[in-house]
Amino acid sequence: MSIIPLFVVIPLGCAFLISLLGKRIKGLSDSLANLGMLVLVCLSIYSIFLVKEVGAQVYKIGGWIPPIGISMVLDGLSSFMLVVVNLVAFLVAIFSIGYMKKYTAKWKFYTLFMLMLGGMNGVIVTGDMFNLFVFLEIASIASYALVAFGIEHEELEASFKYMVMGEVASLFILLGIALLYSLTSTLNMADMARVLTASGTNSKLVLFVSVLFLTGFGLKAAIMPFHAWLPDAHPSAPAPISAMLSGLLIKVLGIYALIRIFFNVLGAQPAMLNILLILGTISMVAGGLLAIGQEDIKRMLAYSSISQMGYIVLAIGIATPLAILGALFHLINHAIFKSLLFLNSGAIEYSTGTRDLREMGGLNARMPITGTSSLIGSMSISGIPPLSGFWSKLIIIFAAIQSRHYLLALIAVLVSIVTLGYYLKLQRYAFFGKLKDKWKNIKEVPFTMRLSMVILALISIVGGALLIPGIREVFLKAATDAVYIGKDYAAVIFEAIK
Repeated sequence: MSIIPLFVVIPLGCAFLISLLGKRIKGLSDSLANLGMLVLVCLSIYSIFLVKEVGAQVYKIGGWIPPIGISMVLDGLSSFMLVVVNLVAFLVAIFSIGYMKKYTAKWKFYTLFMLMLGGMNGVIVTGDMFNLFVFLEIASIASYALVAFGIEHEELEASFKYMVMGEVASLFILLGIALLYSLTSTLNMADMARVLTASGTNSKLVLFVSVLFLTGFGLKAAIMPFHAWLPDAHPSAPAPISAMLSGLLIKVLGIYALIRIFFNVLGAQPAMLNILLILGTISMVAGGLLAIGQEDIKRMLAYSSISQMGYIVLAIGIATPLAILGALFHLINHAIFKSLLFLNSGAIEYSTGTRDLREMGGLNARMPITGTSSLIGSMSISGIPPLSGFWSKLIIIFAAIQSRHYLLALIAVLVSIVTLGYYLKLQRYAFFGKLKDKWKNIKEVPFTMRLSMVILALISIVGGALLIPGIREVFLKAATDAVYIGKDYAAVIFEAIK
């Protein structure tokens, strides 16, 4: 049980040491950040087997027993998310070793990076509603600074817009927490679920709180119509931060928090699930259509993120065991291949100095590893078999058919075809065709950047293995079960406390 606080202590400790010593000791920020994240990856993988062996774990901060004291919780869903977040963050940090050389004060970057990671891990393991808000703010504030890290006009404007929208979202979330506290007299999630179940509660107030959370976490997740900040923030940020924002942050602060609260605290209310179905469908369609016309490679990827988040939200709205499994599987797949594609865009910009697809062409000749990994990521996100994205999309489509949402299943298929269209456009304009004269002297990116892209591409190829019996039970099914038990989460947690 003592490993649970380490997911917060290690990144925050690294951030403190890097801020203190990073400027004085050359290379310390790279080494310390990557070492800390490697330890977190190992702990995350261990947590999967820990939960399988002994069930849900609760860490009582200061020895105070919940609900009086603050708790940290490790169950199937939180261990699943910890593996996703820390693995992708580690690979992004490796990429940053080479990429961030062109920026000054790399130690400031790693300080903020580790703060953001600590905040995300805190959101995942906390069992307390107010501490969820605190960790969410730590991650958010670090991400605002990281979007503006290059301090150009475009970056500062995007960061300001992102900050305003993010803080509006935080106000909605804080108001929702305050109203729930006034109703239940507790901030512990499991205790809150127990009180809500026992008292029957005022359904109108719970519905109002659900709307507040949907708005707040919907803004964090950038689902339509709460998406306005994302197309500006993602292109403006350095490529590693774009990968973190799109690959992880919108999922942890948005989707994970939404799932945890809607299913395990408030209970999955039919009215809210129907709204999620509608918003997921709108995000899926509109995000895909807006991505088609983009010439800026990172802006295209940003709109693509909105579309892919639509698949996840749609599956959550269906809320059958198969749909939840599909949502979680697509969540990890999207974290992998979207991070890969943003790192590819960073590699292109690193070598050519441009993000404009019209300026590119034939880059495969000079950047074969970037080109090949980008092709793998593009085909995976488009749902081409046997890559990982195919399997998660297929499960979501089957779940829609199983629950008799035939039109939604058809829309999901059509949007996948649209996705293939704009990713083929990306490949055609950036990597295929004849190499332009001005790019004849460019080189492939440094080794650490190539290493991250290759590993992420390999995971995209073999990701379907998560569905193999044995692996599925340990990883995906445990997370699905943790969601599907609904408010029985309270009984599981209080049993773990005993």
